[in-house]
Amino acid sequence: MKDIVRDGDPVLRQQAQNVSFPLSEEDKQLAADLMEYLEVSQNPELCEKYQLRAGVGLAAPQVGVSKMMASVLVPAEDENEKPIFKDVIINPVIVSNSVQRGALTEGEGCLSVDKEIPGYVPRAARITLKYQDVDGVEHKVRLKNYPAIVCQHEIDHLHGTLFYDHINKDDPFHREDDEVFIY
Repeated sequence: MKDIVRDGDPVLRQQAQNVSFPLSEEDKQLAADLMEYLEVSQNPELCEKYQLRAGVGLAAPQVGVSKMMASVLVPAEDENEKPIFKDVIINPVIVSNSVQRGALTEGEGCLSVDKEIPGYVPRAARITLKYQDVDGVEHKVRLKNYPAIVCQHEIDHLHGTLFYDHINKDDPFHREDDEVFIY
C-alpha cells in the first residue's frame, strides 16, 4: 500500500500518456507489478501479511506513473475457476457502450481514496473495450455488469477522473428507473 498514490496527488488528475510498443523493460516491469499487486491482494493470507487492501483493478497513475496502463483481475465466484477477466490493458478505449446504466449497490471504492464516499456511481452496464496486451496484441472484448464497471473505473484513472466525480452531489443515492444494480 505504501506505493499507492493517494487522493490529492496531482498525477491522479492528469491525462495519462499513450504507451508505445514494443514495451520498454520499465513498462514490462510496471505491467507485472500492477498485476502482482492484484493477485497478492486477493489472497486473504498475503493481503493480511502485507497489510494490503484487496483490489480488482490498479491503474499506472495510482502508482505515480502517468501512462495508459491498468491491470484488471475480476475473480470468478468459485476460486477454482479461471477469473472472469484478467489482463493488463494498455492504451484502452471504450469503442461502444450500452445506453442502459449500471451501478454497484454498495457504491465504489478505490485504493487511492482512503475514505468511504457513499453514493451510486452510474456507468454503462455493457461496454466494448479495445486495448493492447503486454505483447502489443490488440484485443476487442465485450464486458457487462461488474467487469464492465471495473474497467470503466480503471480507464477513468487514465483520464484523471475519480469514481466520486460521477456521484450525484445533490442526491448521492439517486437512481434512474432503468438502471441495473450489480451486487
